[in-house]
Amino acid sequence: MSTMADLRVLYRLAVAPVRGRTHAERMESFYGVQANDYDSFRERLLPGRQYLCEQLPLREGAVWVDLGGGTGANLEFVRDWIPRLAKVYVVDLSSSLLEVARERSEKYGWSNVETVVADATRFEPPESADIVTCSYSLTMIPDWFAAIEHANRFLKPGGTFGAVDFYVSRKHPEPGYERHSWFTRTLWPTWFAFDNVHLSPDHVRFLHRTFQCQRFLESRTRLPYVPFVRAPWYSFLGRKREE
Repeated sequence: MSTMADLRVLYRLAVAPVRGRTHAERMESFYGVQANDYDSFRERLLPGRQYLCEQLPLREGAVWVDLGGGTGANLEFVRDWIPRLAKVYVVDLSSSLLEVARERSEKYGWSNVETVVADATRFEPPESADIVTCSYSLTMIPDWFAAIEHANRFLKPGGTFGAVDFYVSRKHPEPGYERHSWFTRTLWPTWFAFDNVHLSPDHVRFLHRTFQCQRFLESRTRLPYVPFVRAPWYSFLGRKREE
C-alpha cells in the first residue's frame, strides 16, 4: 500500500469531519472517500478476522449473513468455500463499501453473493441463516444489542454467530476474563469514539449470555502509526441456544 493511500485513510480517521443526520449518512460520509483504500489499511488495523472466518462451520449449501460486511473482505479468507454455499449476504449501510464487495464478487464469479444496503437491526434474509458474522461492526452499530438479538431470531436452530471487534473489559470482570487497566479502559473508548466507533465493556458478556460459547479469544494488537500501546480485541464464536 502506498504512503499516499495511508495518508488519505489517516486523514479520514483523524481529521476529516463525519457529517450526516442519520447513521447511514454518517457511515457513507466516513467510508465513501476511503472505500478504495479500505482493505489495504484495515488488513493491518483489524486483527482476528481471518482467525474467525477460518473457524466458521461452513458446509455445502449453507447461508451466511455478514452484518457490516463492507467490502466483502471476509469472504477472501474462505474463498474456496464461497461457491459451495447456497447464499452469502454482505450487509452494510455504506453503498461505497458494498460497491467494492460487488466488484470482488464479479472478479471471482460469485453469483451467490448478494450485497444489501440495510440496517443490521432490520435486515431480514428471505431464508433462515446458518451463520451470522459481525466483523468490527458491532462497535459501529448504535443499537448493537438489538443487532445481536435480531440476528439470533433469523439464525437456524443450532446456527453459528461469530464476532470479532475491539472492546474494553468491565472494571470488575467475572473470573476467567481479562481485566484491563484504567488507562486502557479510558484511552481506547475515547480514541475510537472520534470516528464513531464505540467500544463497550458489555459485548463479551452479552454474547456469552445470548449464545452457547464454542470459542473465545481475548488479545491485543498494535495499530498502524501508533507506537507503544496496543488495542484490546476479542473473537467470539457461539451457537444459537435451544428454545
